Amino acid sequence: MGTKPHSIRTKRSNLMSAITIETGQFDPTTQKFIKALAAQRAKPIDQLSITEARAVLENLQAHPVDKLPVAIEDGILPIGPTNEVSVRIIKPVNATSDLPTIMYFHGGGWILGSKNTHDRLIREIANGANAALVFVNYTPSPEAQYPVPIEEAYAATQYIAEHGDDFDLDSSRLAVVGDSVGGNMAAVVAILAKQRGGPRISYQVLFYPVTDANFDTASYHQYADGPWLTKPAMEWFWNTYAPDLGSRDQITASPLRASIQDLAGLPPALIITDENDVLRDEGEAYAHKLMAAGVEVTAIRCLGAIHDFVMLNPLVATPPVRAAIRLANETLRNVFSAEQAQSGQEYERGHI
Repeated sequence: MGTKPHSIRTKRSNLMSAITIETGQFDPTTQKFIKALAAQRAKPIDQLSITEARAVLENLQAHPVDKLPVAIEDGILPIGPTNEVSVRIIKPVNATSDLPTIMYFHGGGWILGSKNTHDRLIREIANGANAALVFVNYTPSPEAQYPVPIEEAYAATQYIAEHGDDFDLDSSRLAVVGDSVGGNMAAVVAILAKQRGGPRISYQVLFYPVTDANFDTASYHQYADGPWLTKPAMEWFWNTYAPDLGSRDQITASPLRASIQDLAGLPPALIITDENDVLRDEGEAYAHKLMAAGVEVTAIRCLGAIHDFVMLNPLVATPPVRAAIRLANETLRNVFSAEQAQSGQEYERGHI
């Protein structure tokens, strides 16, 4: 006879709600993280004020963690609907040449998140991919709502592509990367670049992306109460970002609703999802749809992980986080190296 799995009953805390946790469903460190949150008995994040909700993530990400050294440059770009978008450009220290460029769009439900919450992650990506990373501080919701943040994201990408030399960037080698709603924005920027004739994007990396304003997938039903990210939290995020329900049908809000023709010709993609996540199925559905459109796609699901796992500092040492970041960095580094080699060959042929 098999042994009955041991169950732990948790209380809803911050992004999570009551859920039965079966031993073995989560990475051990992740399971401890979930239990610790439950013990706090805090209000769910969707029941907090905007200020309180933002503080939850900022405080959580203050968890002590080692950070790789980088060179930092902060600036304001005269772009987008507001004509003012701040960015942080980080580079590996002692970079000796113009580096390829990563446009990074952060997660946090379009409401939360900042250069502080994602500091450790973006340092890892810049160093691991050997690239300059441009972190876009798009205007959060409710201060700005769809389509303003996504237009800021696209405008920042276009500006950096056109003015990379001003920042000592090789923006001819350009990738878009994002986590959660930032994955949504990276995907949409790639779509807008196709629609508007540029800039040319080499690659897209989407960590557990939001791809559809639809709360009726199997993973939404399975993980409606969490752990960590819940259906009520996602509904709150969408209601704050895109309160006009009709706007959610637009492919620049819900890229999964794009046609095969809309997606054909988009840059290759790496899409990383996690097992215990309301967003799992829509991320994987987007991967399948890109494949159907003829886009080169690598899609990976990390077992034992939860939403935001790549970003969360308390989980930084877990095997799923290490593997996901390593895969993303190696993929980007290989893409950029191949493009540099191809550019060199074309230059030589032109001077024979």
